[in-house]
Amino acid sequence: MKNSLLTALGLALLRIAASVLIMTHGFSKFQQLISGNFQFANPLGIGEAPTLFLAVIGEFIAPIFVIFGYKTRLATLPTIITMLVAAFVVHGPDPFAKKELALVYALIFSVVLLLGPGKYSVDKR
Repeated sequence: MKNSLLTALGLALLRIAASVLIMTHGFSKFQQLISGNFQFANPLGIGEAPTLFLAVIGEFIAPIFVIFGYKTRLATLPTIITMLVAAFVVHGPDPFAKKELALVYALIFSVVLLLGPGKYSVDKR
């Protein structure tokens, strides 16, 4: 296989797998949102409902765009921001082990932001 083909497959695998995995965290929040239950943490002081809405965008809606590779770089931003808030605000005083998963997701989606979606995407970059 050519190096460019391996790179394209690697980018597709990275963005799709990470998006599916983070959606497992966002799905329960999405269900909570559509059921009308807006009880949620409010670490930024903007209210529970807006915080839940932003978390759903970052952990469920934006990853759908990343899976398909549509507006990928833009779609990674809500996820990166959500994960940085989770790591440094929500889990700020917690030990590193509690922050680690959020930081790994922030890192992975930052790589996708920098490299783009690759050849196997709607954007095809």
